[in-house]
Amino acid sequence: MLKKPETLFVLGYMLLPLLALVSAIMGLTMILGGNKIVGIIVLVVVTQVFAFGAFFALRARKAALLQEAALLQQNDGGQ
Repeated sequence: MLKKPETLFVLGYMLLPLLALVSAIMGLTMILGGNKIVGIIVLVVVTQVFAFGAFFALRARKAALLQEAALLQQNDGGQ
């Protein structure tokens, strides 16, 4: 399931960046609301996890697309 380019597209371009944005807003709101330590943890750790997850999903999508293209090219060359 996580090897399909379509799934990785949704994760890398839509879901994980949106979750990173929401967690950044939540962290800033917590900092401004008085929970400085927890807000900084959310802002630094949780937001970065979602951001790096998006980069990982995009790299995996690129690799899956290249592998798929190589298989198609190999099959076309054999005919």
